[in-house]
Amino acid sequence: MFQWNIFVEALLSASTFCSMPRVKLFDENEILTKAMNLFWKQGYSATSIQDLVTHLGINRASLYDTFGDKEQLFKKSFALYRKQNIDRINQLFQSQPNVREGFSKLFNEAIDEAMLDDDRKGCFAVNNTTELVPNNNECLEILSSNWRDFENLFYEYLKKGQAKGQISEGKDLRAMASYLLILYNGIQVVSKINSDKKELTDSVDLALSLVV
Repeated sequence: MFQWNIFVEALLSASTFCSMPRVKLFDENEILTKAMNLFWKQGYSATSIQDLVTHLGINRASLYDTFGDKEQLFKKSFALYRKQNIDRINQLFQSQPNVREGFSKLFNEAIDEAMLDDDRKGCFAVNNTTELVPNNNECLEILSSNWRDFENLFYEYLKKGQAKGQISEGKDLRAMASYLLILYNGIQVVSKINSDKKELTDSVDLALSLVV
């Protein structure tokens, strides 16, 4: 005799199991960091969905469900890069009461990181600018916003230095912030082809002596 009660219970159990949300077996922030490093190394156009699936160690369904398509994943990974760098530089500035010493430390750390980077990735923001601008207006706005954020971070640090008497009154702090940001990005670009650490640090010292 067919046992209907057992069949119904099994059917209800299966229905409950299917309706349960899938549990992600990975750390989203860790996956986003891996994606950021792959885009940074290879560039946006040269990175395929299959590259991402292989590098991240998750299947396509999980990638799309969690992060969206390739462009959305790229934007999220760049947002992570942007936040990490702003937080890092802000902490460095807060730990360095002397403005010139603070910028010197920032630039020399960038040189040291570049010397240790076997992939010679340079600056993720600069790489994206040269690859995606001017053909992608949305990326242009994101990168422009990124520039303004860093320029303001430099400007506020210079303002604190001026208030402490470290920078003479009358200097155009906004222009100084822009120049120093150009120098910071430039160091990361030049370091991709120039591995002479002394030459880079001497250039930084000269620039800082003229500005700060």
